[in-house]
Amino acid sequence: MPIPARRRRFTTWRSLATVATAALMAAFLTPAAAHAAVRESAPVYSYDNAVRESVWVDTGLDGDGDGRNDRVAVDIVRPREPAQQGRKVPVIMDASPYYSCCGRGNESQLKTYDAHGDVVQMPLFYDNFFVPRGYAVVGVDLAGTNRSDGCVDVGGRSDIQSAKAVVDWLNGRARAYTTRTGDARARATWTNGRTGMIGKSWDGTIANGVAATGVEGLKTIVPISAISSWYDYYFAQGAPLYDSGPDWLSDYVDSPDARARCAAVQQKIVAGAPRTGDWTPFWTERDYVKDAGKVRASVFLVHGMQDLNVRTKNFGQWWNALAKHGVERKIWLSQTGHVDPFDYRRGAWVDTLHRWFDHELLGYDNGIDRAPMADIERHPDQWVTTSVWPPRSTRTTTLRPAAGAQQGVGTLGLRKGSGTETFTDDPSLSETDWAAHVDRSTAEKAGFVTGPLTEDLRLSGSSAVTVTATPTTSTAHLSAVLVDLGADTIRDYAGGGEGITTLTDRTCWGASTAGDSSCYKVTAAATTAVDATVLSRGWADLGTAASPRKGVPLIPGKAYTITLDLAPTDHVVPAGHRLALIVAGTDRDLIDPPSSTPTLTLDLARTSARVPVVGGAEAFGRATAGTGRAAGPAVHEGVRDPGTVRRIPGDRH
Repeated sequence: MPIPARRRRFTTWRSLATVATAALMAAFLTPAAAHAAVRESAPVYSYDNAVRESVWVDTGLDGDGDGRNDRVAVDIVRPREPAQQGRKVPVIMDASPYYSCCGRGNESQLKTYDAHGDVVQMPLFYDNFFVPRGYAVVGVDLAGTNRSDGCVDVGGRSDIQSAKAVVDWLNGRARAYTTRTGDARARATWTNGRTGMIGKSWDGTIANGVAATGVEGLKTIVPISAISSWYDYYFAQGAPLYDSGPDWLSDYVDSPDARARCAAVQQKIVAGAPRTGDWTPFWTERDYVKDAGKVRASVFLVHGMQDLNVRTKNFGQWWNALAKHGVERKIWLSQTGHVDPFDYRRGAWVDTLHRWFDHELLGYDNGIDRAPMADIERHPDQWVTTSVWPPRSTRTTTLRPAAGAQQGVGTLGLRKGSGTETFTDDPSLSETDWAAHVDRSTAEKAGFVTGPLTEDLRLSGSSAVTVTATPTTSTAHLSAVLVDLGADTIRDYAGGGEGITTLTDRTCWGASTAGDSSCYKVTAAATTAVDATVLSRGWADLGTAASPRKGVPLIPGKAYTITLDLAPTDHVVPAGHRLALIVAGTDRDLIDPPSSTPTLTLDLARTSARVPVVGGAEAFGRATAGTGRAAGPAVHEGVRDPGTVRRIPGDRH
């Protein structure tokens, strides 16, 4: 079989890298050891003696309108010895708006500087761990933040060019200077240009956006809890997810001097992102999914399946688009909310990330490309692997709701139902409240439940729920959730730590200096016992039924058909548990309510859920065969109301 072009490029690089690496390691190992195949970079360089420097890269843009090109500040920590010996090193880069305003990581670290303006503390463990192993670590201040010129434009051209220009500079295609305003040039003669980008939330979002430009030299990205389309951070099919827009966010992270000079950019953001939920050119510019075909980098994607900040539709649509274009991929999915894997699976994360960068940036044949594609947290701190994700045996299975003996308490199966169900939007209630009373007739929701399963049922991937609903008012928002009904202990994703508890002891990951410690507080799983677990969610403004990109007023009494995209997941509903579909109105704290309080009538014959079942309809049929409806507890206890949603895609903010 011919080797695909991307793989051919990698194979060629690996053979060259192996030779270069053997020569490098021979300088530090005994003659016998030097002849062994190198599979892992070792901490052979001095961290204490590392080069710490700052440059300002010309972005080619004048976002703040001051008549000169914006320069973004780039702080660099790199091993001194390779340059002295005529060797070049690859780069691990984290481009962020948070280095001075908000901090990075669980301990909210900021960049700190010495009297010469060179970085002393680079947040997170990346420099401590990887610089001694022969990597440079680069922290980029996005335009408009910290020591950079320009203005924050929340995922737009300025944000992305802030980081892309640095990749270009590392590969000799852009200019940089030794000061913010001077003319002395800085050249990246110490790097081979091979760059990997990493970051959580907004940082990972920038990695996605830069990869979507197809820039040469970017070899891999590791987006953690990252956005793939900014529209889907702020809206779900027209339904607003937050009570503010990107203008609030840009003002939050702008440096003080950027706030003073970026009023025009702020106004453009306000005008481009109306709170109507309509799709505008502003959102097109910030949609990286459409450009997945340009991605040349491999992607190691990480996300919490209960992330209610950067909601999981963002990773699902990005993953699917990358798969469509044959991009090399790996994925970790945890039970947490918006949490970095360093804080829920620390040892395994550092080891896996080390192997990933060694493979992608140094070309080591360490086997990570042959390891299972997906790691999935099934229970707190209990992980399983899957060779391909979703599994190849996953089949979209159409489940049908049907009316039951009580109003609003129906069944869920493979046969088409009939009749109607009616509910009235109650913005004071959430998905936790709906699930708690799924076996009772209540006015605010319609619930449809299988009988107790006779065998485990695994859902893996994204679902969609199509409803035909008739509203009584001119505005209506809809929510649909899938729920696992049964006793379990899960990570408390709705708690303050979103599934983790921070302890006082520390563990160390790499070398330290007086100004930059590699030691971080230990964390443990924060768990809670539940009788109901919401495993997937979706929301929409019913006014977008005709066009998902533009809402219109509803005609009371008219039936509308709309499909709600539900978030991807990988969840096993165990034997003895039940699977529920709940359809309701406003999901408190997760979407904003409409301007009216509608009552909606569902046409059950024209309502269905398409669910990714491993084993397909046959597996669902086996799991539900011969089961009758069994009442659960009077109240199904779930997590507390998920009110930990933030308007800031950052670390625990």
